[in-house]
Amino acid sequence: MSKKENSRTRLIQTASRLFQLQGYHGTGLNQITKESGAPKGSLYYYFPSGKEQLAIEAVQLTTAKVTERIERGLEKQEEPVNAIQYFIKDLADQAVREGETSGVPVAAVALETTNASEPIRQACHAAYEQFQQAFAKKLKNNGYAEKRAEELGVLINSMIEGAFLVSLTTRSKTPLLLVADQIPALLK
Repeated sequence: MSKKENSRTRLIQTASRLFQLQGYHGTGLNQITKESGAPKGSLYYYFPSGKEQLAIEAVQLTTAKVTERIERGLEKQEEPVNAIQYFIKDLADQAVREGETSGVPVAAVALETTNASEPIRQACHAAYEQFQQAFAKKLKNNGYAEKRAEELGVLINSMIEGAFLVSLTTRSKTPLLLVADQIPALLK
């Protein structure tokens, strides 16, 4: 990786982490530059549209990582019910153990910017679509009709997203485990 690519990548990675931890409005460009270790002028060199452009690329980076995590988790078990339950239980263990926030990487940015920035809203929408499609793909590959698999992908992702937020705030994995327990009924 060249020095230029490295600075750009560090800026995106740092922004992604800070947006997850502090939200879009709670994260300043000076903080991103400082924590990334990138030269001060590099921010506007790589992101001439500023914070909005950086946020979009941070959401895209995080989306790719989370989608990969979902797909890897779903590969652990062949049968969809078991695979989804395994993924949720693993997520619950990690969330409570580490206070992990990467499970809801888009929520803070989406909540703060949906009405203020159409490009960021579209990036967040694309993120949720990818997460939903990862679940739908597992279901389609196991015989579910396409329409039903896609509907279930939306439901499963929505349940996980909501339960993850509740688990983080209560510091309990119980909400996620309740979702995992409902997967057999949902998928029958």
